[in-house]
Amino acid sequence: MVLCRITNHPPRSARALTSNVSCVSAISALTATRFPGANTQTRSLRATHSRRQTSADPSKRDGGTTNGLVSQEPFTILFFGRDAFSCKVFKSVYEARDIWHSLHIATNPDVKTGRRGSRLDISPLKTLGETLGVPVHTIPRERTAFRCWLPPPPFIPLSLEETAGAFELSQSHVLVTASFGRILPSSILGLFPETQRLNVHPSLLPAYRGPAPIQRALMAGERETGVCVIQMGEVSRREGKVVDQGGIWAVEKMVMPDDATFTDMQDLLAEKGGECLVQVLRNMLKGKAQCIPQAPLGAETPHAPPITAADSTVNFAAQTADVIVRLERAIGHQRALSIPHVLPGGRSVSIFGLRTIPAGSLLVSEVDSMCPGGARYSSTAKKLIVSCAGGSLLGVDKLQTQDRAILTAREWWNGLKGMELVKDGTFTFGHTAEDSMSGISQISV
Repeated sequence: MVLCRITNHPPRSARALTSNVSCVSAISALTATRFPGANTQTRSLRATHSRRQTSADPSKRDGGTTNGLVSQEPFTILFFGRDAFSCKVFKSVYEARDIWHSLHIATNPDVKTGRRGSRLDISPLKTLGETLGVPVHTIPRERTAFRCWLPPPPFIPLSLEETAGAFELSQSHVLVTASFGRILPSSILGLFPETQRLNVHPSLLPAYRGPAPIQRALMAGERETGVCVIQMGEVSRREGKVVDQGGIWAVEKMVMPDDATFTDMQDLLAEKGGECLVQVLRNMLKGKAQCIPQAPLGAETPHAPPITAADSTVNFAAQTADVIVRLERAIGHQRALSIPHVLPGGRSVSIFGLRTIPAGSLLVSEVDSMCPGGARYSSTAKKLIVSCAGGSLLGVDKLQTQDRAILTAREWWNGLKGMELVKDGTFTFGHTAEDSMSGISQISV
């Protein structure tokens, strides 16, 4: 939440401004003496927009609240996003022509990726916006520069005269984020009424606050999930204001389908999230939208921190086959699961196409009495069968030795045999970097 001061004093330094000063610079000069502890753009927004700002943070109230708006005109919406989730939510808004007068997109800039920048990574939301004829505004690549960035009109004053005068927040402006990936600074939040800053978050808050809610819910084996439309406020760890803690305008629960992947859940939750967002905006136009505080965090409330390389590391002795399969379904789209330092030379192996082998399967007899990490190739199933924690068995369709191509389980297994790493029909994922001195490290898998 952006804290505001209400003031009716005329700007002291307006006469000192010249015509070639930008609108943002003018605001800064007008308010520098009033908010000496704040950054330039936050000071400007707090001073010039405070007349319409009132505390609407549901977490500070005993009960829920309404937006209190009965608008005579549809909204002008600024939509921040970037990925497939954002696109699906945005399409729901775009197709609901009764709730908006104009739409604007703010998204990430194009980025060169791959070897020597050979590939251009373009925001899917940018592509969608251009296809639909929606104005697209690109944010700065650097996060420090983004903290000073402001959207174009109509979300900021058109002129210096308007800035120095009685510029007020427009009650028809709405800010929406969906899987944007960055925290919005107060300079942007302050351009919109507090009850009209909305975020579509794919979890049942307060569970799985953070940037990776879908992945973390899949990894944990949750049977129920959902999506919330929440109110956005300022994030300040020093003041105890954390991300995704705003009041809830709408929530939709759903059962997590068996064998669902990240892509499956992203599509389902984005569709539901778009529907919820459209309904919230319709209710806001009628003055009937209801917002309730989030439940307090408990000791067991799960969080959703970013996915790291450590999350993709497999330990057959510590993880059951079910856990490893869930891990692939949750993060396999962004990181390959790998077993580090298991081949001569300290090379890692990545695994793909994972399935749990049922306890009653005939394959169990083929790999009897293997310790965790032990592996055998099944010509019947055409899979590598690996023993995991708790006596569970994992079926692997494809493998990739570090710096090598992806191979079928049979091709990879034959490579192991050629390296004389298969003993009595079994390979154990347990070699370490010390094996690097072995002469067989010259042979490729």
